[in-house]
Amino acid sequence: MSGFSRSRSSSWAVRRDKLATCGFYALGALVMLLIFWLLFAILSKGLPGLDFSFLIRQPEEIDAGGGIGPVLFNSFYILLLSLFISVPIGLGAGIYMAEYAPDNAFTGAMRICVEALSSVPSIVFGLLGLAIFTEYFGLGLTLLGGGVSLALLNLPMLARVTEEAVRAVPKELREAGYALGLTKFYCIRKIVLPVALPAIITGICLVAGRAFGESAVIILTAGLSTSGEMWDFSLLSPGETLAVHLWYVQSEAIVEDARQIADKSAAVLVIIVLLINLAFRAPLWWVKRGRGR
Repeated sequence: MSGFSRSRSSSWAVRRDKLATCGFYALGALVMLLIFWLLFAILSKGLPGLDFSFLIRQPEEIDAGGGIGPVLFNSFYILLLSLFISVPIGLGAGIYMAEYAPDNAFTGAMRICVEALSSVPSIVFGLLGLAIFTEYFGLGLTLLGGGVSLALLNLPMLARVTEEAVRAVPKELREAGYALGLTKFYCIRKIVLPVALPAIITGICLVAGRAFGESAVIILTAGLSTSGEMWDFSLLSPGETLAVHLWYVQSEAIVEDARQIADKSAAVLVIIVLLINLAFRAPLWWVKRGRGR
């Protein structure tokens, strides 16, 4: 009788395993279909009318046929500026929290604060940037204010992702390094970080894509206009980005081809976000493939 019960229990466990596997595959397929549907809905409207001249022309306020040249440049400029500030600080903070910070109530409170900041709406950081750069320093709406505000927005997520990635590295690897006489810093640099690098790169991809498509922070800190020049490297110039331009054209513009400009801008925005993720992930895939040979 006990053998029959064990057989029934084993059979039921196998069936539950198959049901769970089918359910997870179905959920994965549903998510993939949703992603492909969104990509198709956006790209099918914007790609047919997209050409290179659209990417380098100046935007138009009244006449039809405007482009996105300056706003596209500002998008990359602000993105690079924000990553230049947030990546070193975020990685350093995450490594400190994982490797050096003592395990006490104060450190736990710091983690809670960082997690809380990660979920704060972006417009709050925009208001913070507005208060600091526009009101306190009197700089107005500038690329500098937008870049620093985006860096502040990305810092909490980068710090938490880095901390979790470093903590996920097996302790045995650290202990092996210490057994060979390596210092803590050398062990982190040569053993821990290379193992944690894929997860850290994933976090950087997430914040880079979020920063490139951010609009609320940019509206409040960099403005709704450009300097009028195609390549303006001045940090004190206004810095309308592609995401802000897309919102403006869709909701406020009076040009007759506003809808077409919005569709093409949305397609460019999606393609660039995909390329940013590919640019970060491709070196890791290449290194992993080389190690597998």
